[in-house]
Amino acid sequence: MQHPYTTLIDQLANTIDKKRIITDPTLTLAYGTDASFYRLVPKIILQLDSLDEVVTALKACYALTIPVTFRAAGTSLSGQALSDSVLITLTNNWRNYKISDDAQQITLQPGIIGAEANKLLAPHGRKIGPDPASINTCKIGGIAANNASGMCCGTAQNSYQTLAGMTVVLADGTVLNTLDEASRQAFQQSHAELLNDLAELADACKNTPELADKIRHKYRLKNTTGYSLNSLTDYCDPIDILQHLFIGSEGTLGFIADITYNTVIDHAHKASGLYVFKDIETTCRAVSELSKTTAAAVELMDSRALASVADEPGMPDFIAQLGQEGNTEAAALLIEIHAENDDDLKGQDAAISTLISLFEPMHQVAFSTDTTTCAQLWGIRKGLFPAVGAVRETGTTVIIEDVAFPIEQLAPAVRELQELFTRYHYHEAIIFGHALAGNLHFVFTQAFDSQEEIQRYSDFMDAVAQLVAVDYQGSLKAEHGTGRNMAPYVELEWGQEGFALMQRIKQIFDVTGILNPGVIINDDHQAHVKDLKAMPAADTLIDKCIECGFCEPVCPSRNLSLTPRQRNTVFREISRLRRTEEDPTRLAEMEKAFQYQGVDTCAATGLCADRCPVGINTGDLMRKLRQQHSPMAKSIARWTAEHFSTVTKATKLSLGAVNGVHSVIGTKGMKALSKTAHKLSGEKLPLWNEHMPRSAGSMKAPTIFTIGKEKVVYFPSCASRNMGTEKNAADPRPLAEVTISLLEKAGYEVVLPQKLDNLCCGMPYKSKGFADTANDKAQELEQSLWQISEQGKLPVLMDTSPCASLSKETMRQGITILEPFKFVADFVLPKLTITPQEEPVMLHITCTSRRNGLAGVMQKVTEACAKEVIIPEDILCCGFAGDKGFTTPELNASALAPLKPQVPENCNEGYSNSRTCEIGLSAHSGIEYRSILYLVDKVSHAANASAENANTATSNR
Repeated sequence: MQHPYTTLIDQLANTIDKKRIITDPTLTLAYGTDASFYRLVPKIILQLDSLDEVVTALKACYALTIPVTFRAAGTSLSGQALSDSVLITLTNNWRNYKISDDAQQITLQPGIIGAEANKLLAPHGRKIGPDPASINTCKIGGIAANNASGMCCGTAQNSYQTLAGMTVVLADGTVLNTLDEASRQAFQQSHAELLNDLAELADACKNTPELADKIRHKYRLKNTTGYSLNSLTDYCDPIDILQHLFIGSEGTLGFIADITYNTVIDHAHKASGLYVFKDIETTCRAVSELSKTTAAAVELMDSRALASVADEPGMPDFIAQLGQEGNTEAAALLIEIHAENDDDLKGQDAAISTLISLFEPMHQVAFSTDTTTCAQLWGIRKGLFPAVGAVRETGTTVIIEDVAFPIEQLAPAVRELQELFTRYHYHEAIIFGHALAGNLHFVFTQAFDSQEEIQRYSDFMDAVAQLVAVDYQGSLKAEHGTGRNMAPYVELEWGQEGFALMQRIKQIFDVTGILNPGVIINDDHQAHVKDLKAMPAADTLIDKCIECGFCEPVCPSRNLSLTPRQRNTVFREISRLRRTEEDPTRLAEMEKAFQYQGVDTCAATGLCADRCPVGINTGDLMRKLRQQHSPMAKSIARWTAEHFSTVTKATKLSLGAVNGVHSVIGTKGMKALSKTAHKLSGEKLPLWNEHMPRSAGSMKAPTIFTIGKEKVVYFPSCASRNMGTEKNAADPRPLAEVTISLLEKAGYEVVLPQKLDNLCCGMPYKSKGFADTANDKAQELEQSLWQISEQGKLPVLMDTSPCASLSKETMRQGITILEPFKFVADFVLPKLTITPQEEPVMLHITCTSRRNGLAGVMQKVTEACAKEVIIPEDILCCGFAGDKGFTTPELNASALAPLKPQVPENCNEGYSNSRTCEIGLSAHSGIEYRSILYLVDKVSHAANASAENANTATSNR
């Protein structure tokens, strides 16, 4: 008899692309990872592309009684997005949205990231209500399914309270759109029994005053423990009850295919202030009074939390002084106020400042509207989690728990919680949270590598549950969701009657129990200490990773192979298997898969480090793994570095030859020939496309017209020295020629380094793992630039952003190095007259420019040159990654998949600051991309030329 999973795969393969039915053990491990401290490995991962595919998959699983779990971004902390059966994830096609005419509502598919939804609403002065701390990563599906809230939304603006309607898929595959009357009527006929059961539950609740009062009390606080029982007391219509039960249901009742939110005001006027009080009691009394005001957010930080960030850059001096003064009792409040206008903001500032003064703060940063000051203040709060994560021992994980107490009892509750930390030896634990809602997070480190450690954690959680749920009648999960972590304690918090109600809800929706079993409802009282995730040492570059997934939205390979989180997960397992030698066959298979999925397809951009709470750059690990070269490969690399001018000449000859063949056999023939050669070479020969550059030819030395002009040093990258324009370029001049022309137009004398063809920043060698050779080339370039710049007196323009970025990292002498946009902004635009063109242009902000904080400069320069500038969404890196666009073109294609649909019909040109990136951008956009220097040159003339032209015109009349 065929195994049910085999039957399922056979059935689904008839309608779902087999590439999206994943059973490879390496990928199921990688894709099955989430941010929690649990590990389950799915047997099958389904990457579903449409609502029809979800219905098909659910019907098949329902018929075969196969458990299934839904996954959005996988940032969940409580183990609710894991499966050892079927895990359903979504492709990039679940990103549609619709904004109502007045922006009072927005309909969102589950694949849209929360911050993206707010970006869509920003022009209307609106936003969605939920504002979780992970909003830059977590997706709408997860936000709704977990009823995730955040710093400002409290209990009034979460998904439950701002829900207008949704489309859901039940366990049997039935689709219900609660905003569509025809769908509602059809559902009322097909599922009358389900709706009647819900109506009866609601009536029973309303007719049981003690239970109804308990429900109302529980949801006066933030509460995501169990199902949203408040739907039974808040609503009478069974469909309203149904859709509100889906909020916070964590995929245990069905699938949320879209959700319509009632949007809320995004106030333009905001101010933040920080206030430190002598002890937790004073701090909490201030919170109680602040809860009666218009304060939008009040974040509490206990003394340990403040101490954890005291030494971080940018912290106010008094934070460090608290520890030096021996003050271990102090606590702080970070307060934010919002208003519709400046006068209202000033009024709030005055009123709340007066109130705070009554509690005699020891130190303070008064309310400020300065964006830099506000960012620094919120940096304190956002730095708390990384502070604990950065100092944890290798092999441990960081656990973030999430509770809520009645505000009036906040002070004694915090004291008792701190006592539990001491009793169970969690001396590094810190407390912070959204104090207005009585919502506190506590962060601590935990190892699960021994039974003693597991027992310590279990005993601690038992004590926490008793303190929160029983002693203070609070919420064990305020906003992180029940998951596996708190499922064993749901009955403790809600009592037998409330828990029985939840069991009945689960049974009504999921008769066969296939939807995310073990989550929310779990009869195993030890479930929270089973299937724990091991975090063994792998490499110091990634050992701090807690697999939170914050890195994933910016990774160019996220839709092709693995993300940084997934690379780290797989490499940890490879490292473990190497140490234990327990399964050589599995190790060999995993190493083989990881070479392509992990190492070869990593763009190594470093964008992941910017999103990582503890600054991990997984690209550094991939480059390290690429260093495992044979002696022959190292010798070849060394030879090419020492004979770089020879390599340059050979490259130009090759480009010229390829262009010649193209001219003879045409574009179609050239594509076919290139595809065959690429395949036969084992994908080592570059894959050609019609936007490939011609040879740049020989560089012409700049002409010096005037002695005594200001000088600038120009270092043309090897890419621009070798690669000219594409065959049908709008401007056929090589980049170096355009750059020199523009600089001379701006009145500069251009100075080129000597022995130019021998020089390279080292990037080609670094990206391939030849670190020593890369360093040697970097030092050689630095010595040359130091001399030609007159020991750093002259600015240096590098015409490619990756080269400029790497050189700034590696060079130790005081040389001012600028990429094109920054150079144009600082040195060129002030000396030119610009006439912005009417035609729209696309702008690509390279990953190195993003990391160096140049996105705003790039936009400003481009907008000075063109009246309409389009920066495409969802493209943070083009994925060309040096030469990977040639050798691994699928990485470039995947990263730029969203580009072409965003190019307007009347747009024919795009601009950036990296020659290789521009090749890939051209290939996948349908328009020509080139350096911004071409655009500046096109729309500018010398500042004094306008006066001369005017005089000439007058004399000719």
